[in-house]
Amino acid sequence: MRKINLFALALAIPLLAFPAAQAPPAGQRNIIIFVADGLRHGSVNATDTPALWHVRTDGVHFANSHSVFPTLTMPNASAIATGHLPGDTGEFANNIFPGFAIFDSGNFGRAAGSLTPSVEDNQVLGDLDDHFGGNYLQEESLLSAARRSGYNTAAVGKLGPTAIQDLPELAPEHGRFRQPTTIIIDPATGTDEGLPLSPETAATIKAAGLPARPPARNQPAGNNTTPGTLTTNAAHQQWLVDALTKAILPRFASSGRPFAVVFWSGDPDQTQHSQGDSLNRLLPGVNGPTSKAAVRNADNNLKQILEYIAAHPALAGNTDVFVTADHGFSTVSRHEIDRDGHVTSSYSAGFTYRDAAGRQEVNDGYFPQGSVAIDLAHALNLPLFDPDSQITDAKGNKVYQPVDPTIRQQIAGVRQRPATGNGAIGGTGRITPPDALVLVTSSSIYIPDNNRDLVLRIVRFLAEQDYVGGIFVNARFGDVPGTLSMSALNMTGAAKLPAPAVIISFKSFATDPKDPLMTSVIVGGFSQQEGQGSHGPLSRANSFNNMAAIGPDFKKLFVDAAPIGNADIAPTLASIMGLKLSGIGSLRGRVLREALVGGPSSVAYDKKMIRSKPAASGKSTVLLYQQVGQERYLDEACFAAASRSCE
Repeated sequence: MRKINLFALALAIPLLAFPAAQAPPAGQRNIIIFVADGLRHGSVNATDTPALWHVRTDGVHFANSHSVFPTLTMPNASAIATGHLPGDTGEFANNIFPGFAIFDSGNFGRAAGSLTPSVEDNQVLGDLDDHFGGNYLQEESLLSAARRSGYNTAAVGKLGPTAIQDLPELAPEHGRFRQPTTIIIDPATGTDEGLPLSPETAATIKAAGLPARPPARNQPAGNNTTPGTLTTNAAHQQWLVDALTKAILPRFASSGRPFAVVFWSGDPDQTQHSQGDSLNRLLPGVNGPTSKAAVRNADNNLKQILEYIAAHPALAGNTDVFVTADHGFSTVSRHEIDRDGHVTSSYSAGFTYRDAAGRQEVNDGYFPQGSVAIDLAHALNLPLFDPDSQITDAKGNKVYQPVDPTIRQQIAGVRQRPATGNGAIGGTGRITPPDALVLVTSSSIYIPDNNRDLVLRIVRFLAEQDYVGGIFVNARFGDVPGTLSMSALNMTGAAKLPAPAVIISFKSFATDPKDPLMTSVIVGGFSQQEGQGSHGPLSRANSFNNMAAIGPDFKKLFVDAAPIGNADIAPTLASIMGLKLSGIGSLRGRVLREALVGGPSSVAYDKKMIRSKPAASGKSTVLLYQQVGQERYLDEACFAAASRSCE
């Protein structure tokens, strides 16, 4: 059945509903990047996602697309923004170790806090900017370059990845945010954590009939006995897309200047993380009705944006739209380690975890959140502290809270597990300056003093764990059996931020081997419950995102079979816009010339595999990737016996 052309349908919308649009000066394109957070390639079809399907089938379908590893939001947000990979930006995960306790200089009136802060926080981004010369990524983003060149610029959507699209705008002045030139609207808008809006922008939003800030998300995450949300993020996102299409774009379109806009949809990611369809069950996992509704929510947001463009001929003929997702998605297992039902033997899974009220918060035999930190501290015989929680010690000093899984339940001075899963191992729990020997954040392990013997001990331990799907070690530590170099992951470059010593890719498996990309399960101590959703590992289900493009500069009805990735978006659009992105690193994406009008019909690429020397366990880290020229696109990794590769 022929798909519905949304552009054609939208032309029927009365033009009087919108201010008159003007074409920008000749040769200057408008561009919109639409990010559907956590959208899997296989979730897009003509029935459930007609807008996404329209872009894929009428424009360019990137059939061999790639997320950046780690398959997390902020490494990909920085790649989408700048066209550079984590080795250049230093955005190694959603939580990083910057080398100091965040806010140690008192920015935003906050005291020294986490050693492993989440960068999905505007004030954290601003504080990092302040410590690293006004732009801690170092590389110029597409929106920054567009703003510098006189474009109208805006970023609207999810907290964290939205603001990083023009990161220098977050650099604080006198410890506070200044009013940026780029319009930045996210869930923190209207609060101290948000970027100030100009009076003109605030008035435009009010004139559009919208409240001054978006409604809060109302999506309970649930716990191990109570299901999570059964509703999507619809009301919250509707305000955001209304702000874009009813206030910002009309103002931009009537200005006579070109615009560059990023819209970051929090769905399906936020709903898939918290969905309540599958508590303590791997099926349906993130394929249940709530997750599917979240995919439709993102599609509705894109539809509204496309309809606005199509309703104005001056925009429809001069606006390129690039659709992407930061990563794929999987169902979480905090118990089973394979589809045959074998369960973890992790040290951390051997305890009963109770909250301060005595309620058991982790099912028996399940990974707790922070399992890697707990396991590693035990293996190293070192004390464990929570780098995100502080207490006052007997001397009246603020210190990081000790963690001990062997106590009966959480008490005032000691936790059984880290609050958000990060860990500081060794030392005394001192905050400033920190004295931890090892920092653990999600899949990254930092060793501040670069102790190689400690690296070897950590690798030997990890090589025996049943949740490990690949181990990568910083090149400065040399060849370590069982591991590959982090340089193979595009993680050794010009970054100023401290780089991890070791990175883990967690194990994954498929509940249905005939449909592995849509039935993927990842193993570990995530914040989500068994049966909810998450991402992060280097598996094809997580690296295979949804990417497509449409507009006057992109081919029509074209399927691009070559490998492409999120780092290719900024260079491609900058080429279309005639902009040069300044920067210092060489780990950057390519211009997707084969997808552009007049470009080649295809580009040559190779599929490759590298295998490490085996660890004492007999297993090796195996990496599968594709390559176009010097650009490497990561498919998947696994930790396999000598006679096997990744399934």
